Amino acid sequence: MQATESLARGPLTSPDARELETSNHLLGDRAALDAAWERKGYWFFRNVLDHGAVARLRAVYMQLLGEYGVADPADPQARYTGASLEGFPFRMDPLSKRKAWQPFVREPAIHAFFRRLLEDEPFWIPTVEYRAAPPAADRARSRLDFVHQDGFYNKGIPFRICWIPLAEIDEDVGGLILGEGLHRGPILHDTKQPPLYPIPEGAVPADRWRRATYRPGDVLLMDLNTPHTGLANHSDRFRLSMDIRVMGANENPPMVGRLIAIEPQMVGLEGDDGRGGRFIVDQATYCRGLDGKQVPLADVGKHFHVGDEVILAARDGRATIMRPIH
Repeated sequence: MQATESLARGPLTSPDARELETSNHLLGDRAALDAAWERKGYWFFRNVLDHGAVARLRAVYMQLLGEYGVADPADPQARYTGASLEGFPFRMDPLSKRKAWQPFVREPAIHAFFRRLLEDEPFWIPTVEYRAAPPAADRARSRLDFVHQDGFYNKGIPFRICWIPLAEIDEDVGGLILGEGLHRGPILHDTKQPPLYPIPEGAVPADRWRRATYRPGDVLLMDLNTPHTGLANHSDRFRLSMDIRVMGANENPPMVGRLIAIEPQMVGLEGDDGRGGRFIVDQATYCRGLDGKQVPLADVGKHFHVGDEVILAARDGRATIMRPIH
C-alpha cells in the first residue's frame, strides 16, 4: 500500500499527519518569519483574524447554502440537510461573480493583520476559491482529494497561498493538509502530464504531512510550491473555507485588468491600478486557459478576447504568464 493511501485511510492523529507548527510568536520578527518559511514552506497562525469579519464572510456562504436548501443559514454547524445536490454550485460560482472576497480583505482589522505580517501593503491576486464541500458520498476512497503544487499552474507569480477556515474544521470535516518542507525541492508533478493531473501517490513522504483542527480566526499561508490538498469531508457538515493569493505591493505583483488588444504575439492590457501596456506573448509565455490547461501560442486568440479579465505578469516587456481571473 502506498504511504499516501495509508494516511488517507488511517487516523489522522497518527505520526503520519503531525500538527502544524504555529507562527504566532514570530509576528514582528521578520528574520524569524523568513527562516520559518524557508524551513517549512508555511506559516500557521491561530486566532489572529477578526472574528466579526470572518463571521460576515461565512454568512454570505450560508445564505447561498440556504438558497439551495442544503443547509439552514442560521445553523452554526452548517449541517447538511440531505437535500439533493443536483444543481448545487460546488465551485460557488455566485460568490465568484459577486467577488465576495473584496469586502472581507477591505475590513480594517483584516487589512491591518496582513499589513503587519507582510510589512507592506497587501496586494490581493483575485484567484479565489470559495469552498463549501458537502459530506463525501463515497467514503471508501482515499481522503486525499487532489494533491498539487500551485507553482506548477502559476509560473512567474510568486504569491503566498492564503487559506482561511470559516468554521471549525476538525479531523472528520477534513480541511487542508500539506507536505512540510518540500517547497524548495523538485516539482512533484509529472511534468509530462497536463497540470490538471495530481501529484502521483507516494510522492509526498508520509512523515511530511501536517494538518490541524482549524477554527475561525485561524489562517494558513503556504509557499506556492508547498504540496497540499483538501481532505474529503467525512462529517455531516459542510466544510467552509476560502483561499486566495497575496503578495506585498512592493514585491512586483502581477497586473490585473482587462485586455484591450489581442494581436499575433502581442496583447494590450488596461490594469485596474493604472499599470498596463502592450506585451509580447511568445513561446516562453505561460498562457493558461479557463480549463487550467496551457494554451498553445497559436490559439491565444481563440481563448482570450478583448474585454476579458486577466492576470498578467511581465518582465522587460514580455508576458511571463497570462491567465483568467478564476
